[in-house]
Amino acid sequence: MDDSIQIRCSRCNARFRDRARRIQNGYARECPNCNVLIFFEGESHDEHIKRALKAAHKMRRALAAAEGEKPSRKEVPAYNRTS
Repeated sequence: MDDSIQIRCSRCNARFRDRARRIQNGYARECPNCNVLIFFEGESHDEHIKRALKAAHKMRRALAAAEGEKPSRKEVPAYNRTS
């Protein structure tokens, strides 16, 4: 199964592909056409970024299911006074 998803640049509307495992909150990618830096944040107001994040999330879950692994939820780090 191909793990790349399609992303549309907010500035030039060009489409390009990137791997779904990379596209998560906090990931930054440069558009190959106009060289603008695209930040992937869940709180973004840009519909293209939200669509790419959703597609990447669905793709990662499908890949995990295909590998036979249970998709894990995001673990909350346990902090104590010594850390």
